Amino acid sequence: MKLAVYGKGGIGKSTTSCNISVALCRRGKRVLQIGCDPKHDSTFTLTGFLIPTIIDTLQAKDYHYEDIWPEDVIYQGFGGVDCVEAGGPPAGAGCGGYVVGETVKLLKELNAFDEYDVILFDVLGDVVCGGFAAPLNYADYCLIVTDNGFDALFAANRIAASVREKARTHALRLAGLIGNRTATRDLIDKYIDAVPMPVLEVLPLIEDIRVSRVKGKTLFEMTEFDSSLCYICDYYLNIADQLIANPEGVVPKEAADRELFSLLSDFYLNPTQKETENNVFEDAFDEIG
Repeated sequence: MKLAVYGKGGIGKSTTSCNISVALCRRGKRVLQIGCDPKHDSTFTLTGFLIPTIIDTLQAKDYHYEDIWPEDVIYQGFGGVDCVEAGGPPAGAGCGGYVVGETVKLLKELNAFDEYDVILFDVLGDVVCGGFAAPLNYADYCLIVTDNGFDALFAANRIAASVREKARTHALRLAGLIGNRTATRDLIDKYIDAVPMPVLEVLPLIEDIRVSRVKGKTLFEMTEFDSSLCYICDYYLNIADQLIANPEGVVPKEAADRELFSLLSDFYLNPTQKETENNVFEDAFDEIG
C-alpha cells in the first residue's frame, strides 16, 4: 500500500505521518516513510536527527545508482519505521517533483519497495504545481491533514482536485481527511457536506502533539516515559486500522474556488445559532485557559 499525505503547510503533516507510520508498525506492518520536502525534516520525529537526503547521496556518487546501497539512504527510526528523505533542489531552482521521481527510481533500483507493506510519502504543503503532486503518481491513497480553519480547508480542496486529476490515469483514491489539533469540526463538516469525503479521525487540541515535534519524538515514544499520553496514540492506531482495512475511498469532486470561498466565508459572516453558541463556548474556554 502506498500512501501520500498532504495538507496546508504547518498543519502537522509530518507529526501525523510519523505517528501513523509507528501505528502501522504496531499493527505488524513493515513501513517505509519517504519525506518529500526540501527541508528534509519529515522523519525527524522518528530518528531524532536530520538524515542525509537521497539527492545529496546521488550527487556525491555522480548519479551512479549502482554505487548506492540501501544503508546509504535508508535509516531506521523509532518503532521499526524505515526512513528516507528525498531532499530537494536549491531554493528558487529546480523541481521538487523531479527529486521525488529520482527517489522512487533509486528505491526501485534497490528493490526497496518490495521489502515493505506500506510506503508513506509525506509531502510538503499545498498542491500548487504538478511537481508537488508527483507522489500522487505512485500512491494508492491520499490522506489530507487539515484543521477546522478556512486556509487549511481551502488547501484541502485543491488537493482533492489533484486527486481527481491523477485518478484519471491510475487507481488513486482519497482515503479521507484527518483533523489535527482542532477543538471543533463544524467547518470541516460544512466543507464535506459540499465535497463529500470520509473523515478518518479528528484529533483534539492537545498540546503534547505539538510538543512531540519539538522534542523530536513520536507520541508512541513519549508514552514510554508518560503513560498518560497513551490515549493520544489510540487516534493514530484507529487511522492505521482503517487503512489496513483497504478503505474504498473516494474520487472527490472539488468545489470551484469562488464557490468554496463563499461557502467558508459565509460560515463566519452568517453563523447559525448553533455555530454562535460554539464560538461563545470557545471564547469562554480561551479565557479560562
